[in-house]
Amino acid sequence: MQSRVEPIRDGTTELLQWGGSILGSSVLVIVLLFTLLGGVGAEGAHNNAGWLALIIGAMSLPFGLMLTLLGLAKWLRRRSLEKQR
Repeated sequence: MQSRVEPIRDGTTELLQWGGSILGSSVLVIVLLFTLLGGVGAEGAHNNAGWLALIIGAMSLPFGLMLTLLGLAKWLRRRSLEKQR
C-alpha cells in the first residue's frame, strides 16, 4: 500500500492569488488615474472619479504588496523546508 503525500495547506497559494490580484487591480487603477481620469496635480485629482481612483489606489497598493510579499516569503520558506526533507 502506497501512501500519498497531501500538499501542505498553509494559505500560501491564497496569499499569492489574493495579493497578486489586489496588487494588479491597484496598479490598473493608478494607470487609469494618470491616463484617462485627468491625472493628479498639486492640489489632488482633477475630478471626482480621479479622487476615487486615487483613494482606491492609495489604499490597495500597499495592502496588495504586503500580501504578495508575505505569500512569497511563505512560499520560499515552504520550499526550503521541502528541500531539507
